[in-house]
Amino acid sequence: MSNDTSTWFTEQHDYSGSSIGFRVTQRLHSEQSPFQLIEIYDTTDWGKLMVIDGCMMVTTRDNFFYHEMMSHPALFTHANPKRVVIIGGGDCGTLREVLRHNSVESAIQVEIDERVTRLAEKYFPELCESNGDSRAQLLFIDGIKWMAECASESLDVIIIDSTDPIGPAEGLFNAAFYQSCLKALKPDGIVVQQSESPLAHLPLLKDIRSAMTTAGFASLRTLCFPQPCYPSGWWSATLARKRGDLDKFRENDAVTKSFATQYYNLDTHKAALAQPEFLKRAFAQP
Repeated sequence: MSNDTSTWFTEQHDYSGSSIGFRVTQRLHSEQSPFQLIEIYDTTDWGKLMVIDGCMMVTTRDNFFYHEMMSHPALFTHANPKRVVIIGGGDCGTLREVLRHNSVESAIQVEIDERVTRLAEKYFPELCESNGDSRAQLLFIDGIKWMAECASESLDVIIIDSTDPIGPAEGLFNAAFYQSCLKALKPDGIVVQQSESPLAHLPLLKDIRSAMTTAGFASLRTLCFPQPCYPSGWWSATLARKRGDLDKFRENDAVTKSFATQYYNLDTHKAALAQPEFLKRAFAQP
């Protein structure tokens, strides 16, 4: 698109016959990294917008839904999360949320494309404010290979903050990768996978859950939440636990948390655990 004043960036979703668009004033940056095309736009109402290979990744205004729900439900479900790994997460917003938890001693972000992080540091500095935390480690390498080589039972929580299952992220959505995660987790460990739109991508969501079960995870819960810049405006994160269930969490700690959030709280966590009827039916099917 051109840099004309007050035009629109629109992402069309052919598979669902829908689209989402934002009014933009200019394209601030565009580059082809070794892995993907990364663009940054300035919008009239939503702050900055990052687009990767034509798909909207993050806006200044609405990213808190995703980053908070990818991190806090799992971290408040785990009894004492100390070692956390984020696969992907190049914009660093999930890393920031993870490091809000005082129990976390180590948070490693494994992102294959360093350019995503460097552009986030420039255009979304608020998401990157914890990059210099002494507990944080940023690695720009293949997350699939890193996880396959990870020491057994060394991690408490794994967050798979990936793009859609095409291109560099394709290998993050199958049973082989989840088996690597299962091996790396301690017995009470939890993995979190961004699992697309329950409305627009239900077959893919079912495949993700099936692959997690095949890999050997004992229990699954898919949490739904709003996400205006993603297809259908409704998104999900699927949690899988090595042993035990995911229905109970540290409710008192969620109420008395030492940090501020914009979306996550005790009630939104409880609400996200509730499953709409069409999802209950879909998940009950083989």
